[in-house]
Amino acid sequence: MLKTRILTAIIALLLFLAALFYLSAIFWMTLLLALVVMGAVEWSKLAKFSVAHSTIYLTSTALLGGELLYVLSRAVLIDPYTTSFLWLYAASLAFWMLVAPALLKSNHPIRSPILLALIGWLLLLPTGLALYQLRTISPLLLLGFMAAIWISDTAAYFAGRAFGKHKLAPNISPGKTWEGVAGALAAVSVYALIWSQMAGAETQAMLLLPLLLILAALGVIGDLFESLMKRHAGVKDSGNILPGHGGILDRIDALTSTLPAAVLALLIFTV
Repeated sequence: MLKTRILTAIIALLLFLAALFYLSAIFWMTLLLALVVMGAVEWSKLAKFSVAHSTIYLTSTALLGGELLYVLSRAVLIDPYTTSFLWLYAASLAFWMLVAPALLKSNHPIRSPILLALIGWLLLLPTGLALYQLRTISPLLLLGFMAAIWISDTAAYFAGRAFGKHKLAPNISPGKTWEGVAGALAAVSVYALIWSQMAGAETQAMLLLPLLLILAALGVIGDLFESLMKRHAGVKDSGNILPGHGGILDRIDALTSTLPAAVLALLIFTV
């Protein structure tokens, strides 16, 4: 199982890097739309939509996602730092900072299909747009933000295994501990300092550390929220498309809560 997990991770990373640096804008947009739709397929299962509702939801997601990506693709040709979707990034951040923690605290299943559909869009659509806009601004910048989340996840896993005694959310994800969170924040702090030194800009250094720490915290919330949805759906993984890893949502759970926030911060402090 571990070998399969590692092999899948290596292959997925190599494919992602190739797409990030070599795909043309239209094919990158097509890839992101496919990612959003595959995520919507898994979300439909977690939400337990009927066949009819799933069909409507997936069709609507494809049309809405395609239209939003198209509008963004035209806007970034004029200005990569366009604020056209600032409102959507802000709505995403509001959800992860206010709504998701409340849902985690209550631990009650969401019954409304309409509310579930809206939450699914709020998870997937801003993430797809953030991936497109950040890549347009700088593929290396996008990779840097994603690396922060990967480092956070990895450090949390190993710190939790080595020192974990106090459960973070035992009723949602029993394996996560406060010690793991502390390890994640420590590792991201080191990463932020290294990045700041490489950037060589004092202003960026002052902003980068708090930003990456906030993203690490948001990543934990995103991870827990997906675990909550899986627990309510009675499944271990959101899907099985990635051997050893589960589904698309299992791999991008922390990215859905962090990348829109990252591009939002970038637009606010750059524009």
